[in-house]
Amino acid sequence: MATLDKTSVRDEVEKNRASFDKSSKTMSAEHAVLFNSMFMLIELILSVFLEKKTKKNGKNSSLPSSQTNKDDSSLSHPGTNGKGKNENKTFVSNTKVTESITVSHVDKCELCGEPLENVPSHKCERRTKVDIVFDKIIEHVDAEVKICPTCDSTAKGKFPADMPGPLQYGNGLKAFVINLLVCQMVALGRVQKLVKSMMGVLLSEATLLKFILRLHEALADWEASAIEQLLVCKAINAD
Repeated sequence: MATLDKTSVRDEVEKNRASFDKSSKTMSAEHAVLFNSMFMLIELILSVFLEKKTKKNGKNSSLPSSQTNKDDSSLSHPGTNGKGKNENKTFVSNTKVTESITVSHVDKCELCGEPLENVPSHKCERRTKVDIVFDKIIEHVDAEVKICPTCDSTAKGKFPADMPGPLQYGNGLKAFVINLLVCQMVALGRVQKLVKSMMGVLLSEATLLKFILRLHEALADWEASAIEQLLVCKAINAD
């Protein structure tokens, strides 16, 4: 395939342009406009075909995607070639991290059997294991019931405000279910089986959907306030 030296082509066009500028004074105005338009068209063609460089990728070449450069225009995780939106790395408020360090002591030399109890360590080599353990937390509140000896009436202790009935589920379980159903879009049946395997209790579909309904009701005032603020903004609301 024939190739062109873009430097020599541009130099030749510049020479012809300079020669035309010297001789344009002796030609008519119509011819001068015509030649100026031709030179502009030639310079435009040169800028498009000799300057534009298209990156080779898996779509416009036979190279596989693993051998092409990363597309900088797409979202990616820093330090990797993976594409996609950066994830939120913050922990939820009810997450507990238990970290422990165990020292593996060296008592003797494995080669000659020399005791090493009193020899200071040269350095330490660390290996780490990360695991998840789900804790099922059951909290019982017993309210005392007493009979007044004076008036023979019954008095009972008060329960916490978040325990209006005989059985309630905590905010941690509710948030976990809402995350599965709304954010991860897991089916109701699968969420039921997952929660049962973790807690040993089968929650009905109505109970799972009620968690979402109560969240919607709790955010109703905030949603109304947010809508009012969006409507008065100068920018167009396209959400």
